[in-house]
Amino acid sequence: MDSTFSVEDWFDDEATEAEDLEFSRLQQSIWKEGYKQGIHHAKDAGLQKGFEEGFGECAELCLKLGEIRGNLRALQQFSSTFSAAKDLTAIDELLAEVDQFSVKSEKITFQQHPQNLIARKSSVPATQKKSAAMSAAKVPQTGQDQAINFLKDFAAGGVAAAISKTAVAPIERVKLLLQVQHTSKQIAKDKQYKGIIDCFVRIPKEQGFMAFWRGNLANVIRYFPTQALNFAFKDKYKQIFLSGVDKKKQFWRYFAGNLASGGAAGATSLCFVYPLDFARTRLAADVGKTGAREFKGLGDCLSKTFKSDGIKGLYQGFGVSVQGIIIYRASYFGLFDTCKGMLPDPKNTPLIVSFIIAQIVTTISGITSYPFDTVRRRLMMQSGRKGADIMYTGTLDAWAKIAKQEGPAAFFKGAFSNVLRGTGGALVLVFYDELKVLMFGEGARGGFDGG
Repeated sequence: MDSTFSVEDWFDDEATEAEDLEFSRLQQSIWKEGYKQGIHHAKDAGLQKGFEEGFGECAELCLKLGEIRGNLRALQQFSSTFSAAKDLTAIDELLAEVDQFSVKSEKITFQQHPQNLIARKSSVPATQKKSAAMSAAKVPQTGQDQAINFLKDFAAGGVAAAISKTAVAPIERVKLLLQVQHTSKQIAKDKQYKGIIDCFVRIPKEQGFMAFWRGNLANVIRYFPTQALNFAFKDKYKQIFLSGVDKKKQFWRYFAGNLASGGAAGATSLCFVYPLDFARTRLAADVGKTGAREFKGLGDCLSKTFKSDGIKGLYQGFGVSVQGIIIYRASYFGLFDTCKGMLPDPKNTPLIVSFIIAQIVTTISGITSYPFDTVRRRLMMQSGRKGADIMYTGTLDAWAKIAKQEGPAAFFKGAFSNVLRGTGGALVLVFYDELKVLMFGEGARGGFDGG
């Protein structure tokens, strides 16, 4: 019995939280649960040695390649097959098929069948030991491997983001219009939108159905440089602010370092992509019909603003944007860790519970930082204006005038639309995983870093 349960030794904190694999606590709990189920079924079937060898093969590959989601499905398939097995012969046949894993381009390639895993020709023996799995977990990927994996993630993530952002673009445009309509020269005071429903009804009537997607192209394009920059700077800032910090023993230092690295990475990315965010906002706020629109498109918006205000005009609201990123990360990081810490067994939290917590924390964090987003977009609307048309002299003036003239509620106009828009994040994850399978095969599942 002991030899079977020694499989759990592979999942100690040091191995699973190694930075080179970047395993999260949630992923660790998923792995543990999958193995516990499999161990339980194997134990009941009286098959210990063969099970450990078969799963040892799977574990070695999974740990080495850092594959999470795709191989979790494999583990679940193992568990269900063991549950349904009538005799040891059926289990032996399954383990024989496990021996036939095929490794191509350092990714596991396999097909799923309702009752088992039908594998291709083996290139890795099935009798590799626990030591191989442990050493594989601690061997970092080469630079070439990281580059290939990043390009795959970049391509699949970009397509997924384009689909999901386009799907929620109407909600995004409604949110932006409600946020900035008070500063728009195109929307008279008596013509302002009364709320989400009024905005959804009037846009197609007054501007045409396709107007829901104004500014979406800039939003989609913005994803690609943002992801590339995050990849380039993420590890560097973590090394600067979090090197040598134990998050269990030095929580507040880890908390501060996380905010600093997040803020620095966010500010660095914004330096390059902010003009695209600016253009997205201005195009979405442009309510004129074809002939009366302020801008003809993305290029026209950027060129006109640059000609009238220079580079400064394209970066209106940059400072408050960085502040908003820090506030969002502080809220998210603090709330998520607090909520997980209140659970009886944080490391073995059920997936559905972690998902619900993440959704709640994301919503609260989004609302907490929303006033910063409102101020920055109001400042964006001023680019190209002169003299009396300028409503705010700066960030502090914007905060003061919005609060005084419109009341505190004005900072949260469109906030509910922003909550609805959060479905885009979930869509990205769903589309991303399936697109990687279509583009690169079943072994390419997992590893999305968001965006």
